[in-house]
Amino acid sequence: MLNLKELTIKNAGEALRRGDFSARELVEAYIKEIKVKNPSINAYLETFDDALSAADDADSRLKKGDKSPLLGIPFAVKDNILIRGKIASGASKILSNYRASYDATAIAKLKDAGAIFLGRTNMDEFAMGSSTENSAYGPTKNPIDLSRVPGGSSGGSAAAVAMDGALAALGSDTGGSIRQPAAFCGVVGLKTTYGAVSRSGLMAMGSSLDQIGPIAKTIDDAQIIFNAISGYDPLDSTSVPETMRTAPSKKPKVLGVPRVFIEREGIDKEVIANFKETLSALESVGYELRDIDLPRLPHSLAVYYIVMPAEVSTNLARFDGVRYGARKEGETLLNSYLKTRGEGFGREARRRIMLGTYVLSSGYYDAYYGKATAVRALITEDFRSAFCDVDAIVTPTTPTPAFKLGEKTANPLEMYLADIFTVPVNLAGVPAISVPSGRTKEGLPLGFQIIAPWWGEASLFEIGRVVEKRYN
Repeated sequence: MLNLKELTIKNAGEALRRGDFSARELVEAYIKEIKVKNPSINAYLETFDDALSAADDADSRLKKGDKSPLLGIPFAVKDNILIRGKIASGASKILSNYRASYDATAIAKLKDAGAIFLGRTNMDEFAMGSSTENSAYGPTKNPIDLSRVPGGSSGGSAAAVAMDGALAALGSDTGGSIRQPAAFCGVVGLKTTYGAVSRSGLMAMGSSLDQIGPIAKTIDDAQIIFNAISGYDPLDSTSVPETMRTAPSKKPKVLGVPRVFIEREGIDKEVIANFKETLSALESVGYELRDIDLPRLPHSLAVYYIVMPAEVSTNLARFDGVRYGARKEGETLLNSYLKTRGEGFGREARRRIMLGTYVLSSGYYDAYYGKATAVRALITEDFRSAFCDVDAIVTPTTPTPAFKLGEKTANPLEMYLADIFTVPVNLAGVPAISVPSGRTKEGLPLGFQIIAPWWGEASLFEIGRVVEKRYN
């Protein structure tokens, strides 16, 4: 019998190529695990009935000597990433029966590599949230503690990997939506440099912020997936050509620590203690720690919650019940439009649409959106200046461990604070990774965030392996 808990992409791939088990047997084992665990966790909204036939195709390729590292590897996919012919609802009622007419570029690349898609995972509606409690199909629960959230908005993808319901998953990260659930569920989550992975086929939430990325068990696995899905894509206007991707030339040795930003009121004591222990471990193997000042970082959350809703209000304007998606009939066209959007969108989606429309409205644009974009440029410059002196920046991934279901739903501002360490990364477009770094006394996972300069994913993997080795 397969031990799913011990499997990684790397060792599963080696076993498949040796013939220790077949791709069909591997997929069958995951389907069985999903049937047992998903009813209580709600990580998957749907499992795909063609997964076994895809496994048979992978077995045929394996018999022919195909050595692709992702051949036969079972994936979970966040419900806002398009797979041709499959429902992609964004966990919203308004797209409950929408079937994708094409593959996202990241999906097409994984298909070419022989990956197998087990199903689509739950998420905060249109990726709006930090807990996966804003889904139209009910919340996802944390596999480590079913009374707690898995994080969001890619909570279903992180939970699927953590519960051994997939070997890896794709998520999307707008303000920490891969890294935060990865930290809460004890797995690895990578947010790539903006423009490194195509956004074609990803439902747009914040177009200048969103990135598709991997959630995996190990750094090696995250790197394998990143190598498979990254690259220039002419279908995506935000994709950066390979000739313009200049990676840092030296090995990372100096780590910047923004202590004033980290050691502040509201940060859990166990989070701080674990962070300091991890810093000591990095220092003990030769990394130099250097305190740095990122003076505009405290403004990141305010900037994000102006820029992001503004882009949300624009991107979600297309969901009107006229062209596609659910439609509620009214007495007039306007009534149909209002009824469709009023009933189709959940509370958090409506809140962000209204906030975004407000900050973009006449008389308020300059005061809010214009000022926020100016401060965003200053935050980016803070990172640029810091990377002249340090090779990477480190913080905790989240200010607290996974919180209880329902604990923050009544107070949106408190929920937004869960993103305090992750949103600056998206505003600047730099890459970052969350690596498991320990557990609380209650056994809840904690994450260590590493931030690299633009195109510095290799540095993330190198430093991340040190943290991973210490934790394991």
